[in-house]
Amino acid sequence: MQLWSGMHDPIGMGDLSGIKMNVLITDNVNDRVIKSLKEYGFEVEYKPGISKDELLGIIGKYDIMIVRSRTKVTAEVIDAGKKLKIIARAGVGLDNIDVNHAMNRGIAIVNSPRSATYSAAELTIGLMIGVARRINLYNADIRNGKWSKGAYEGMELRGKTMGIVGFGRIGKAVAEVGKAMGMKINVTDVIDVEEEASAMGAQFMDIRDLLASSDVITIHVSLTKDTYHMINGNTLRLIKDNSIIVNTSRGEVIDSKALLDHLDRLWGVGLDVLEHEPPRDEWEQKITTHPKVLMTPHIGAETREAQDRIVDELLGNLLETVKRVVTK
Repeated sequence: MQLWSGMHDPIGMGDLSGIKMNVLITDNVNDRVIKSLKEYGFEVEYKPGISKDELLGIIGKYDIMIVRSRTKVTAEVIDAGKKLKIIARAGVGLDNIDVNHAMNRGIAIVNSPRSATYSAAELTIGLMIGVARRINLYNADIRNGKWSKGAYEGMELRGKTMGIVGFGRIGKAVAEVGKAMGMKINVTDVIDVEEEASAMGAQFMDIRDLLASSDVITIHVSLTKDTYHMINGNTLRLIKDNSIIVNTSRGEVIDSKALLDHLDRLWGVGLDVLEHEPPRDEWEQKITTHPKVLMTPHIGAETREAQDRIVDELLGNLLETVKRVVTK
């Protein structure tokens, strides 16, 4: 009998009968992930918020591990997972997983890279507009009973130059909206995307030229050794006074201490990410409470639509990988 007899097979994976795997989920995921995996015949243990010590003590029992951004899948964790065949990330980035070590162990890596494209892009634009119009300051005043009409000067984005650092899926989606708003678009990337940029009416350039020529700088890169603190004291000095910086990628891309030193001369900063989440160091606390900073707590994928897409894409990619792993 097929494992999903009498149930909807939303992923269209066909018969997975005979495949017996134990799954450990260590971060909060949509209930549909758990339900679907159980309906496909997997043994699922859901332990969101599990500590590192507890994880090291039990990971050896599982064939599949599913995480989001909280759990750090280090070499130590991977080595303790003697039975691990697949590590799945419910989301885009893989910087919390030691991918090279896992692959050297023959462990497959799965994620859902397309699911949060539009939710992250829309949040980016929202932060951009919020900073430009001082929405956080007006909102705080009204909540405190102060009708501060005219207290803060706003900025129009139309006619300004948007510099996009990282021209992948999210960067391109942000470029489309920026162009529709009447902004000039500059882009930079570690790979040559000049042809793609030109097709969108954008100009491809070196990152230093982009930082120096843009009124709004938005960052959409993965965290690597090359992007760690790419926005630092030296690169911040290239950025014009009264510019806006938005980061919805990874907090470690910006040197928080250096950013704090430049905040007063910038128009403002919109952040969805920090080097430490929640903020830990004194300078991070100062950034989150600074009047020129509009901050959200890493919610780029936190929309109903994105979460549904994450479930579908993750399950599809995971089950395809399961079939491939067991039929080697």
